[in-house]
Amino acid sequence: MKRREFNKAIATTTVILPFFSKVNANSAWSLEANLAECCSCEIPCPCNFGRATTKRCDGSRLIEIYKGNLDDIDLTGIRFVVTFEMGKWSRIYVDNKLDEKKYDAFDSILPLAFSGFSQQAQSIKKTPLSVTRENNRIKFSTPESQVEMQPLSGMDGGLISVSGLPYNSFYDYVQYESITHSHKGPKHEWSHKGTNGFTSRMITSSN
Repeated sequence: MKRREFNKAIATTTVILPFFSKVNANSAWSLEANLAECCSCEIPCPCNFGRATTKRCDGSRLIEIYKGNLDDIDLTGIRFVVTFEMGKWSRIYVDNKLDEKKYDAFDSILPLAFSGFSQQAQSIKKTPLSVTRENNRIKFSTPESQVEMQPLSGMDGGLISVSGLPYNSFYDYVQYESITHSHKGPKHEWSHKGTNGFTSRMITSSN
């Protein structure tokens, strides 16, 4: 699967639910989330602009839901990292500070709002998750994946903002670059720097 097609799958609202889902396809849901990601593509990543790439894409994405609901379930505060090789596999790391109620909410929304990652997940587990932000630099990590990223400088040293991208994961898109982007898991390992990164907002719903 090409990354352009996978981006569409991540945000789709018509999905085949995996066996562990506790909701049905008729559930009403909506969410807004802050995203931060680095991948192995050169800057800018063509996939986010609706252009396919035939190159291997290694990525780690931080997803922090700051507003949302699934029927009467509150999704606010759910936080997780997805490390992936685009179109092939993903490993999902859920913040172990989430209580049981929030983890159940995560388990329910994952196959609905993040179907591409869900369907290709090799593992989904609670784990320590660290996130820090300072002077526009962002760091996030799990025991197997680490990312540090900084904004790419634009005119007069300002941020490079992009609007009108063709997916609902890319509102308020700001161009970043990786300082460190590494992963060492049971089957896969990589280390990149100077590659594509971004922050954005995801706004999506079942409507």
